[in-house]
Amino acid sequence: MNADVVVIGAGAAGLAAARNLAARSASVLVLEARDRLGGRVWTRPSGRPATPAELGAEFIHGPAAQTMMLLREAGTASIDAGGEGWTRENGALRREESDFRMAARLFEASRTGVPDESVDAFLRRYERDETTRKMAHAARAFVEGFDAADPAIASAQSIALEWQSGVDSTTARPLGGYAAMFERLHDACTAAGVRIRRSTVVRRISWVPGSVAVDAVDRSGTSQSVHARAAIVTLPAGVLRHGGDEAEIVFEPKLPDAKRNALHAIEMGHAIKVALSFRSAFWERIDNERYRDAAFFRSDGPPFATYWTQLPVRSELIVAWSGGPKTSALRGASESELIERALEGFGKILGTPALARDEFEGGLMHDWSRDPFARGAYSYVAVGGGDARAALGKPLEDTLFFAGEATSIDGQGGTVNGALETGERAAAQAAAALGANLRDGSKS
Repeated sequence: MNADVVVIGAGAAGLAAARNLAARSASVLVLEARDRLGGRVWTRPSGRPATPAELGAEFIHGPAAQTMMLLREAGTASIDAGGEGWTRENGALRREESDFRMAARLFEASRTGVPDESVDAFLRRYERDETTRKMAHAARAFVEGFDAADPAIASAQSIALEWQSGVDSTTARPLGGYAAMFERLHDACTAAGVRIRRSTVVRRISWVPGSVAVDAVDRSGTSQSVHARAAIVTLPAGVLRHGGDEAEIVFEPKLPDAKRNALHAIEMGHAIKVALSFRSAFWERIDNERYRDAAFFRSDGPPFATYWTQLPVRSELIVAWSGGPKTSALRGASESELIERALEGFGKILGTPALARDEFEGGLMHDWSRDPFARGAYSYVAVGGGDARAALGKPLEDTLFFAGEATSIDGQGGTVNGALETGERAAAQAAAALGANLRDGSKS
């Protein structure tokens, strides 16, 4: 089995790279460990046709040009994810006064030439000041929840770059979920001749300049070997960084020190998502319809500290989110226990636990840290790792190329659009390395 380029992983980066290369007349083979496409984007039917459950990536952050283009190609669009935020404080739900932009202002000081430090150390100074305490608490909550990061580890400078890049200034969601976009990517790949093999776990990548051999195992346990002139590796940083499980990959020769150092400076945020389906949107009716336009409900108490509705689409679906250090309280819990705790927490935030349980129909969930093909939700940079994303994304000898949200260097780490852009980048790099054999349309 041979190809010009073998792409490891069929998430956003892998499919974008495969489509790009196939359009340049390259022969492309994609190997995907899961039995589905999408990687850390996973759309599941929820029983509500207009609002499927997104157990992985759900939102669109910032302009996201590639994402918007693909949505248009798929015949769909994005919708702004606006609405009110409510936080439970001192036993009552109150409208949120602070927002992301206010919290982001604090991090401006971390980019003024001072040495990098952890988010925790940076924010502690502001939490001691009465005038900035509330803003600092909000910033900490965003880092833990939005970035799924541990403030004790996360780089304040890296968070500042991400927040001030504009990626997080606006939030939208694909109308009807991400499924249509990924179907479009898949159809474009197959129409261009890309071969996609699912349930195929890569075990070893052996390479010398200009030649790659990939050893893999399919769902039946049969070994496969693929030979190509180049490989694009789009695996999550958590998989590349850790070994010892079913997703372990051996590089031969070992990745150089610069790559391994980069991986040690890139952390994976812990996150658990639970989609709760109810018979009706009962939260819109309680307290004289006070929460009819609520988009987010938050509380510092439960391990699921954030819940969101599907606004502007009216739906009976609620998503529960636990990110960052709070997920440690849920470690080892079963699927049914996680759904139960998410339901219990939502009822407590609203102050209507009995009503929430009476209206409940069912739930879906996924723990991304326990997923062997993800090892976390998405990446963030540790203290002192300012150039880690660039180092991880740098090609090796014009033969191994790297893509995925962890290699995004313009503040789009952790986003679908960042993954798409890096897939396009790696494809262009591979095409340039392979040279005239692609430009004249020949295949090896």
